[in-house]
This record gives sequence, structure tokens and C-alpha cells, in this order.
Amino acid sequence: MPQYLKRGATAESKAAANRQVRDTVETILADIEMRGDAAVRDLSIRFDNWDRDSYRLSNAEIAACIDTLSPQDVKDIEFAQTQVRNFAQVQRASMQDVEVETLPGVVLGHRNIPLNAAGCYVPGGKYPLLASAHMSVITAKVAGVPRVVTCAPPFQGKPAPAIVAAQAMAGADEIYCLGGIQAVAAMGLGTQSIAPVDILVGPGNAFVAEAKRQLFGRVGIDLFAGPTETLVIADEAGCDAEIAATDLLGQAEHGPDSPAVLLTTSDKLARETMREIDRLLEILPTRGVARKAWEAFGEVIVAESDAEMVRIADEIASEHVQVMTADPDYFLQHMTNYGALFLGRRTNVSFGDKVIGTNHTLPTKKAARYTGGLWVGKFLKTCTYQRVTTDAASALIGEYCSRLCALEGFAGHGEQANVRVRRFGGRDVPYGGAAAPSDLTRVDA
Repeated sequence: MPQYLKRGATAESKAAANRQVRDTVETILADIEMRGDAAVRDLSIRFDNWDRDSYRLSNAEIAACIDTLSPQDVKDIEFAQTQVRNFAQVQRASMQDVEVETLPGVVLGHRNIPLNAAGCYVPGGKYPLLASAHMSVITAKVAGVPRVVTCAPPFQGKPAPAIVAAQAMAGADEIYCLGGIQAVAAMGLGTQSIAPVDILVGPGNAFVAEAKRQLFGRVGIDLFAGPTETLVIADEAGCDAEIAATDLLGQAEHGPDSPAVLLTTSDKLARETMREIDRLLEILPTRGVARKAWEAFGEVIVAESDAEMVRIADEIASEHVQVMTADPDYFLQHMTNYGALFLGRRTNVSFGDKVIGTNHTLPTKKAARYTGGLWVGKFLKTCTYQRVTTDAASALIGEYCSRLCALEGFAGHGEQANVRVRRFGGRDVPYGGAAAPSDLTRVDA
């Protein structure tokens, strides 16, 4: 049985917070749907103290933001975007259109069709998270989306230059300085000045995530997202207290509700890491946020074996899972529920968040049980088609279809089949009846 040296917040407290967010978002979405741009402006002034004639940035404003960055800043952004683009292109190449003749004269296929418009939210109220622009805009463009819209909130009273630069360099077609629920709703519902999109992607705070959840169905979304989560799986052979503590707090700084969990087979490493966390929380510049997250949502679990750690980790289904053990590949081979794995102490979540090339928009709140993270495939629709090229094939399929429709009582469906049997098979099938077996049905698949 695992031993819990530290537990996080209860399910009841989380549920209460979720209810408050849900009610707030529902009210705001209804207001934006009714009043459009006027509601968006009121909300932007209320929440961000931000107003202007148009929230869309002009080409001149975009160029001015880029010009404020140093040449090294621009090179660093270009490097990160190259890594993201390279991996996205490999993913896109793995998705092939197909066409196959499954029976003589029966041709089936599918095409991977890009969505027409994507809305990408880039968080930036607390930290200017330019990496989210790479992850969403580049991935959409590699998929072939012709119109990519981005929204990011103002940072310290103006558009965040690094975010704007990243959005533009990634290939965004429309760039808005607009944040929060109002940004997500404007893209998802559309307003008088912003045409609606087909899918909403990108991370955000609890209100942004809930707005996406409530808009799902009217538009697609990448995934249901919550606060950043990190799980460190470690043992004494693969990790030490300094690295474990640093990697836990490195993600806890995202927000006061970000879970950070240590799962280990070593009681010694667990206790040393907890002491190291206390030490680092005295000197970490973002300790104000990280401390709240660790105190409220941090957990330390001591398991009996690697197998038990796999079982616990799959129950947690964390967004980020760092594996720093004697045999990280054991977890790669056996774990099934995670957003992304980071194998060995030479890598870490921050690499994935910022630069290495895998996408950092990942499932949270146990959504890793049924989905992976944002990738090229999220911006593509895999749509099937069929073609029947011979009379004999149409009559053959028609006979089977006729009898199967009769089993279900769908006379109209059956007639769609029967008319082909009559016309292309030369057989007399009574209207509303079912085709009797013939020599054609011997050609079975």
C-alpha cells in the first residue's frame, strides 16, 4: 500500500470552486452572444482595464512589437518555432489519405481535410506565455488551416511584445489584444467585428477553460483543460532531491491551484525533497504563487514498487509526467494515462513547455484517460467517401443492404438498396420488401 506523506485539496473544495466558475462563465457568454462587441468591450475594461477602438492589432503595431525585441530574442523565438514546426510536419506526414478497393467495384477512402478557421488563445495576463503561440498557430498552419486567429490579453497595460512577435512569426492571420472569457467567446461565437472560428485551442485560466467547455458543440475545442499539473516519478538511482524539488516547483508557479505530485519508491528521497522544497520556497522569485500551490495541492506518495507507481500514476492521469528512475523506459512501456512523458533527468517539463518541439497544450483533470494533447490531427477532419464503379458491385451491396434494412424495419433505407438491385442487378424486388439471396451474394467478403 502506498504511503501519503502529504495530501492535496479535497474533491469537495475543488467542486465548489468549479461551480462558481461555471456560473460566472455562463452569464458572461450569454451577454456576449446577445450584445457582441459592446459586451466584449465592457468586459475588457472591467477585467483588464483595456479599451481601444479595435482590439485587432494593425500591421504597424505588430512590426513595432517585433522591433522592441533584441536580435537574440528573435533568434530564440525562431529556434523554438523551428522545433515545433519540424515535429508538427512529421506528425502531418504520418496522416495519409487512403483509397482502397475492398471488393471488385467498391472503392472506399478518406481524406484529411483542414478546418477553415482556428481560434488560438495565448495566455498572458500573469506571464507573457509566448510559447503558446508556437504550439497553436504553427500546428494549425502545418495542418493547412487557412485562417488562424489569435487572442492574448494585454500585459502591463499594452500588447505583450514577445507574444505579438511570436504570433506573427508563427503565421497568425488575425492578431487581437484581448483576454479572458471575452476573447474565447468572441472567437467562438463571433461578434460584429470578429468572424467566428471552427475550433478553439490553447491553454488558459479556469475561466478560459470553462468558456471553452461551455462552447464545445457550437465549435470544436482541443481538449478540456484545467490548472497545470505535474507528476514527478523518481527513485534514488535516477534523481536527487534538488532536481525533484526544482521540477515540482517549476510547474507549481503556474498558479495557486496547480497540483504538483512526487511519486517515489524511496522514503528517503521523499523526505529530502520536501525539505528541499521548503528551502527553495525561501528563494524562488515566484514563491508567492508556488507556495500556495504546494501547500494546497502538493502531494508526496511513497510506493512499494515500480509496478505500484505505474498503477498510481495511471490513476492520477497527470498532464506532465517526469520519470527520473533507474529504468525510465519501463514507464514508457507500461503507463497508459498521461499528457506527455519526460524521460530521464536530462529533460524536464520546461523543455516541452518552451522549446523542444512537442506540444505543451495537454489534457488535465484526468482527461489523459481518453485523449492526448494538441497536435496537427486536432485541426484536421478525417472524412470518408465511397464509390461504386460497376453495376454488379452495386447490386451485390444492395442485396445485403436490403435484407439488413428489413431486419431493422427501415423500409425507406431498404428501398434505397432495392432500386439499385432492380436497376443494376435486373432483379424484381417488391417495393418495401427485402431482396432474396441470389448468386451474387456468393461473392462474400
